[in-house]
Amino acid sequence: MKHVLKSAGVAAIGMAALGLAGAASAETMTVVSWGGAYAKSQIEAYHKPWSKKTGDTLNSEDYNGGLAEIRAQVEAKNVTWDLVDVELSDAVRGCDEGILEKLPVTELSKGDDGTAAVDDFLPGTIHECAVATIVFSTVYAYDKSKFKEGPKTIADFFDTKKFPGKRGMRKVPKVNLEFALFADGVPAAKIYETLGTPEGVARAFKKLDTIKKDTVWWEAGAQPPQLLADGQVVMTTAYNGRLFDAIVNEKKPFEIVWDGQVWDIDLWAIPKGAKNKDRAWEFIKFSTDTQRLADQANWISYGPARKSSFPKIPEAIQPHMPTAPGNFKNALQNNFEFWADYGDELNERFNAWLAG
Repeated sequence: MKHVLKSAGVAAIGMAALGLAGAASAETMTVVSWGGAYAKSQIEAYHKPWSKKTGDTLNSEDYNGGLAEIRAQVEAKNVTWDLVDVELSDAVRGCDEGILEKLPVTELSKGDDGTAAVDDFLPGTIHECAVATIVFSTVYAYDKSKFKEGPKTIADFFDTKKFPGKRGMRKVPKVNLEFALFADGVPAAKIYETLGTPEGVARAFKKLDTIKKDTVWWEAGAQPPQLLADGQVVMTTAYNGRLFDAIVNEKKPFEIVWDGQVWDIDLWAIPKGAKNKDRAWEFIKFSTDTQRLADQANWISYGPARKSSFPKIPEAIQPHMPTAPGNFKNALQNNFEFWADYGDELNERFNAWLAG
């Protein structure tokens, strides 16, 4: 989903409401997300309006995903995070482990058009312990100044003869294995079936072997556009919203290749034992209403989780969304059940492969 280096620290968001809430009712909450352009979109669309309405101070922290830090806080009975932006596989696994709070999702507001939340949210975006905000995808992009004719397919990403130069990839198996099978000719409908076999996993790693020596590994979502801008790589996988920010707002000479995109959702979750659990839930309800989700799309090209939000997005921005028809021709939805079941095993194998 996303994201600046964790060491970027904490940014305090929030001023006392202009008479909208008394000081006694104001709270301070720590909201954890992925940094960079993505966190900025949340701060502008969610945090600032919430602080203006309530007087709350929201401390925005960055992390690199996963459940390790949440688990450590819960097990130590010292939960300092109130709200965390998580990927779907982590939302499901964290709920199963009991390290995320169960949420009263029936309280989510209706859409602006009166549609009940259960029907207004896209299928599969409301869960027992988490509520989705955005649809994002992992794609790859290249520096147009480096090629007379740029790559067009996911297979081109792995073709270092036709397109020489360093590649950037996230330092995890998720999406990399899917991309590898895509590039090796496996159709989208068969990728997880293939990856569910030892032969399929071996096939994916064999394909990754072909670019291993040419790969620069990134961990935080803000890094890929910077790697491209600095000339450290000629193409890189990245979150589509980060690329949108670099291309549209920073005028970088990058081109997105949508072929083979792997799309996913990000969700709000509350760590078990969070000190401001009730307030965090009120914030979730606020930030996932029709208008707030539409507002976020003004800052980054991630699609809103509510159907009623899309018509409120400016027409000029809509083609940059992962779900725009022209971008969605050869796309794969991340199988969260697969990664919830096999994530640990494949992470271990991936780390061993990296070290080998």
